[in-house]
Order: sequence, then structure tokens, then C-alpha cells
Amino acid sequence: MNGYKVLQSKRAVRQLIMAVGFFVVVVGGWFYPILGYAMPMCMLIGIGIGLFRGRKWCDWYCPRGSFFDSWLGRVSPQKKIPGFFRRSSVRIGVFLFLMVMMVIQLVRRWPDPAAIGKFFVIMLTITSVVGVILGLVFHQRVWCLLCPVGSAANWVGRARHLLKIDSERCTECGLCYKVCPIQIAPFEFKTDKVEAVRDGDCLKCGLCVAACPQKALSL
Repeated sequence: MNGYKVLQSKRAVRQLIMAVGFFVVVVGGWFYPILGYAMPMCMLIGIGIGLFRGRKWCDWYCPRGSFFDSWLGRVSPQKKIPGFFRRSSVRIGVFLFLMVMMVIQLVRRWPDPAAIGKFFVIMLTITSVVGVILGLVFHQRVWCLLCPVGSAANWVGRARHLLKIDSERCTECGLCYKVCPIQIAPFEFKTDKVEAVRDGDCLKCGLCVAACPQKALSL
């Protein structure tokens, strides 16, 4: 488990740094609306990375995801995430609703850059508050299943950089599930050969790989 502890420590440090960026935008944006443009930039980068690496962006690159893990995770009850939040219909509904709202507001505020930036700050704040509430009730990463960027990265990168599981080595001890930030159980994908864990929500964080005592997982 030494490798796991090292990886976990490095990841925690990186998330703390990115969480600071989240606070700068969500708080400072109310005074300096131009900071709100960090939100569409993160959206484009997250989806762009998703084309090649799946949801890698959501691990610790995402400032809000980093905040959820490094700060909200300290007070979250860490309950099992209800399957409702993983439903495609729910995620598509949230995605369409937020995208329609964004288009409407951009058209209303165009071409005032400050007004547009302020809208992004408002949108980031409201969705983050929802994420915090869900985190305090269930698990800190619930919002990450509803986040439009995460969902888009899931859809476009589902077959990218897949986690592999060696069924002959896996003993289904459950350690991989326990350390997974978004509660994926790789052993559920076992077959009679080396198989890919085809869950588009995998964050490619490598925690399960490092924690597996049988070295049955690889990225």
C-alpha cells in the first residue's frame, strides 16, 4: 500500500492547489466578473481532454472537483451514491437544461463582457451550492455525475484510456471500490480474460491500481 499512500498524498496536494483556484473564481468573480470566463475555459479543456483521456480532467485538474474531494470530502457522510444520479435520462436532462439556460443568458447579455462573466460566476456558484448540498447528504462527488463537462467527457471519451482488470489475479477483495473517488467497482467487469472497465465515469486517477494488492488493475 506504500505506492497507494504516495499517490494519494500527491493527488491531495494537487487538489488543494486547484481548490484554491476554485475559491478565487467563485468568490473573486463577484467582484471581478472577468474571472467568470475561467468557467467556459474549463469546460472546453475538460471536454477536449475527454476526447483522448476520458474523464481524466475530473480527477484533480478540475478546480471544483478538487474542492469537493479535498474540502467537502472531510465532512461528507460518504454514503453510496444513489443510482438515480447515474441515469442517462437524468444526466441528459441536467445537461440540456444548463446548456439552454447558458445560451439564453449569453444572448441576453451579449455583447457586454462583464455581464457575461457575471453570469458564468452566478452559474458556477449556484451549481456549486447544489453540489455541496448533495455532498453533505450523500457523497462529495455526486455533482460530478451531473456536471455537464463530466457527462460530456464521459460520452466522448468512454472508450479512451480504459482501466484494465486481470480476472485471473483479481480476488474481488473490494479495495478498488473503497478507494475509488466516484464509487466504481472494477471487479464487476471481470470475465475469463483481461478486460477493460468500460465505465465512462472512471476518473483515471490510478488509486485503484495503486491499492490493488494483487496487481490486477492497470491503466
